[in-house]
Amino acid sequence: MPTRLTNYFLKTLREDPSDAEVTSHRLLVRAGYIRRQAPGIFAWLPLGLRVKAKIEKVVREEMSNAGAHEVHFPALLPKEPYEATGRYVDYGDGMFRLEDRRGVGYVLAPTHEEVFTLLVKDLYSSYKDLPLSIYQIQDKYRDEARPRAGLLRGREFTMKDAYSFDYTDAGLDVSYQAQRDAYERIFTRLGLEYVIVKADAGAMGGSKSEEFLHPTPVGEDTFVRSAGGYAANVEAFTTLVPEALPVEGLPAPTVFDSPNTPTIQSLVALANEEQPRTDGREWTAADTLKNVVLAITQLDGSREIVVVGIPGDRDADLKRAEVAFQPAEVEAANEDDFTKHPGLVKGYIGPWATAQPGGDVAGNAVLGEKSSTGIRYLLDPRVVTGTEWITGANEHEKHAFGLVAGRDFVGDGFVEVADVRDGDPAPDGSGPIETARGMEIGHVFQLGRKYAEALGLKVLDENGKLVTVTMGSYGIGVTRILAIIAELNNDEKGLIWPPAVAPFDVYVVATGRDAAVYEAAERIVADIEASGREVLFDDRPKVSPGVKFGDAELIGVPTIVIVGRGVADGTVELWNRATGERTEVGLDGVVPAL
Repeated sequence: MPTRLTNYFLKTLREDPSDAEVTSHRLLVRAGYIRRQAPGIFAWLPLGLRVKAKIEKVVREEMSNAGAHEVHFPALLPKEPYEATGRYVDYGDGMFRLEDRRGVGYVLAPTHEEVFTLLVKDLYSSYKDLPLSIYQIQDKYRDEARPRAGLLRGREFTMKDAYSFDYTDAGLDVSYQAQRDAYERIFTRLGLEYVIVKADAGAMGGSKSEEFLHPTPVGEDTFVRSAGGYAANVEAFTTLVPEALPVEGLPAPTVFDSPNTPTIQSLVALANEEQPRTDGREWTAADTLKNVVLAITQLDGSREIVVVGIPGDRDADLKRAEVAFQPAEVEAANEDDFTKHPGLVKGYIGPWATAQPGGDVAGNAVLGEKSSTGIRYLLDPRVVTGTEWITGANEHEKHAFGLVAGRDFVGDGFVEVADVRDGDPAPDGSGPIETARGMEIGHVFQLGRKYAEALGLKVLDENGKLVTVTMGSYGIGVTRILAIIAELNNDEKGLIWPPAVAPFDVYVVATGRDAAVYEAAERIVADIEASGREVLFDDRPKVSPGVKFGDAELIGVPTIVIVGRGVADGTVELWNRATGERTEVGLDGVVPAL
């Protein structure tokens, strides 16, 4: 039976929703695919469910081809498994936590590694049961601080998560590659361009992590790639560390007055005016050491102030800093932080030496002893031994020239918080990188034994010895993919779905009031359905042709058949929604033309 608009649960809108930030959000709401319930939470209407099901069908087929078996877990789960792995705390405010009427704790699962692990532990005990790959398509819940962009970043979303179980590292490599290959097939079938990049594992943990990113200007992630094949999420990019330089023979540092120079730009201008270089080159921001003060808030609420020295021509990237200090939250220090730490002279902060075995480094004579502040001082990886810097002297309106890393100061360690830029060298030596924007559509992890160890998943190996199982985790954002496809396939009139995921194959529009038109449309719909295609039939008798055509364009079915005045001459129109081309065919020629 055809789906008829006279009794289909569908209401299109002429105006954009007021909270829509991106095209996919605007069009999916207007065309009647989804409806907002709360920030980041949407109801799915019949059209939306049909497209979602088409995407899930592709995912299921390729999971089956990769040897994975489908299961289904509840979204509401006990908190104890997450406590055992530490993620009940590590997820911080991102996890929804709740209690039942008896005060027993539960979570709305942000992801399901723990319960998959416990399921396999419950059922399997021998290496003969492995390898095993199982998956589900299930809703996930994360308390996003800023849910935005419709389905692209929500608090409730549908994800396919798969998990592999092996008892050897070599077996994990094979399982990981099988899932990785399946992802490539899925995204190819869905018509999505993708880049595979090295990524940070975050709260998931594990030894290897790769993201599948769709390059798009509206993407929330920045990634880098080189002509030589290197690719990484910007958070996972590592700086190519320069060689250390000799410190012998370098002049001693000097402190000079620098009134009204709280910024790098004002410092460079003063240095070129009053302290010109002897080699004729001008000082630049890259010659300065910027000392960034960060506030690190741990999951237990404790707050630590950390100072990081980075080259002055760069800024701190808080997303990279969050990875460096995870699972803590990171922000720029505020005025209260400076008030509590008077040793930090705002605008004139310099490095302070850390006491080393055998005594302090020489820089304390210039900059004063600062280790008593108790504040960690960390360095950018580029600040290697022998590099010289202009930097603050830890006194108001004073800076130091010729401060040498490794001789005059050292740090408590190195940390990657500086921004990444076009032209930076790739860490694998494959040449300079370029940055681009992308949106995550899939993520694969080699989890290793983190979850199996925490939850006691062991099997007997060939020698009868208990060994800990090693795992992989593989996620695809189903609803995010739907939004990305909508984002890529539209025009000023509405959506234009690719045939593989369109809610219907053909949209038949009967126009006018002539009974002969509706009779012909009924026959054409029956013929199309008999050919195995799914039809949406606009049979509304008292709706104008303009409104019907507007709805057809907005809803975005790729092929539209217009049954109207041409019926008197034995013809109808085939309308290609993607190209706009209209072709006249005979009443009996519709199915062959399709």
